Parts: sequence; C-alpha cells; structure tokens
Amino acid sequence: MRVGRIPYINCYPVYGAIDRGIVPFAGRLVDGVPTALNALMARGELDVSVVSAVEYARDARRYLMLPDLAISCDGPVRSVLLFSKVPAEELDGRRVVVSRSSMTSVALVELLFENVWRAAPEFLPGDAEPRDLPALLQQPHDGRLVIGDAALLLGQRPTDGGAAPYPHVYDLGAEWKRWTGLPFVFAVWVAQRTARLADAMAVHGALTASRDWGLRHLDVLARQASEYTGVSNAACAEYLSGLDYGLTYEHLAGLTEFFRRLVRAGRVPNGTLAFLPAA
Repeated sequence: MRVGRIPYINCYPVYGAIDRGIVPFAGRLVDGVPTALNALMARGELDVSVVSAVEYARDARRYLMLPDLAISCDGPVRSVLLFSKVPAEELDGRRVVVSRSSMTSVALVELLFENVWRAAPEFLPGDAEPRDLPALLQQPHDGRLVIGDAALLLGQRPTDGGAAPYPHVYDLGAEWKRWTGLPFVFAVWVAQRTARLADAMAVHGALTASRDWGLRHLDVLARQASEYTGVSNAACAEYLSGLDYGLTYEHLAGLTEFFRRLVRAGRVPNGTLAFLPAA
C-alpha cells in the first residue's frame, strides 16, 4: 500500500511508532506537503493518505474516510497563522500572501475574511516551507498566511527580518472556534474506494496504533520536533499537546459545518461523509 505522510511535525504523533519500528507497517510511506498528497490521491497514485479536509469535500465520491483519525484543534492550532501589519478588517484590497501548501487553510481564511473580518484582500500565492521564509519575508505584502513548521518558526519571530513587526497575528483555529463555537478539522486520512478493503483496514489499524503510542510519548516527539525545526522544546510540546488526532462527534460537527459553509459559498459540491470500516 502506498501511504501519504505530511513531513510536518504535526504528523509525528501518527507516524512516530511506525518510523521507530514499534508498530509493524507493511506499506510504503510517501512524503509530501498537503497539496502534493491531495494531487497524488486525486490521480490514484496513493492508496491511503492524510489529505486536506477540503480535498475530501472536493471529491468525496472517490474516498472513504478513515474513522477516528484526523488533525484537528478545539481553539488555537498554533501552526496556521495569519500575520498582518494592520487589523484583518483593514486588509480590504491589500496584498495577503497565502501558502500554496494547504487547501484547507486557504479556504478557511477566505471564509473568515468574507464572514468575520468583512474584507476582500488581494490573495497572492507564496511558499511556506521553513527554507522559503527569507524569500517570503521579502515579498511585498500587508499580511501573510503561513502554515506548518514555518508558522511555528515565524511565530517565534514575527518580524520582517528585524524590520517592521507584525502587530496582528491571528490563529485560524482560535478564530474558527470564536466564530462557530466548534472544533476545526484541518486534515483527515482517506483511502481510495478502489483500494483493497483488507489492506486499507490494516493500514488504518497501524496508523491508529501508532497514534496511540505517539500520544503517550509526546515528550519524546516534542524533543524530536525541536531538533528538526529549531523551535523550542517547550513550544513543540505545547503545540503537539494542543492538537487532537481523533474524530469524535464534536469534530465531525465542526467538519460538517465547514463543509456546509464551503458548499453554500460554491467552493465544493454537496456530498456526504463515507467511512472505511474500523479496523
């Protein structure tokens, strides 16, 4: 089985035990940023993968969602941040650089601008890997949406190379919670409907077993994350412990509310949630 993995530290709790050989895994892991994995799944080049929540909504007939497995938050997420030189409400007509790595984060920030901040910025695409930060900082802009490890790094030093600081930083998880009162699901794991059921269920079993190990060893994973990113160990521990990797009724309420708003805005087709049988 070809199984997609996002190489951000937010996936450490799900893959940590697999990477260490603690949980047996018969698949082949393929790394990629969310939009790259979305494209591989859409082309049928992966059998199971974590994907942007929007990717599932975009083509739900292609996928089966894996039960009890997601990347979500119930309040601040800390790795999906809008940095702005002015209040978000004043970004109307101004340049906002958005990460090209995550469909869900871009869709969420668009909904927030339309419904909460009541502004219509000019969105410009920009990379958001840690290595891209120097170039990103030089791109003319009034605000920028940054996700993943790069957001954690920039959150530690929200300045333009020591020049103009960003006095306004918006955590999109917290903004969604304030707006709707619900958790937000950024990513889900899905299988192709054409995948062999027994194989997909075996992958699901391995992923959830690895997730359970990861949640019991967040201190180990936080140290690994700190070494990899340069973000402090304390910040990594706070970040990982603030995420949720399950998919409860409350998470599903947040996910379906997000999908409902995207359908109403004409951004995704109307559809239903369909799940792989639990392993």
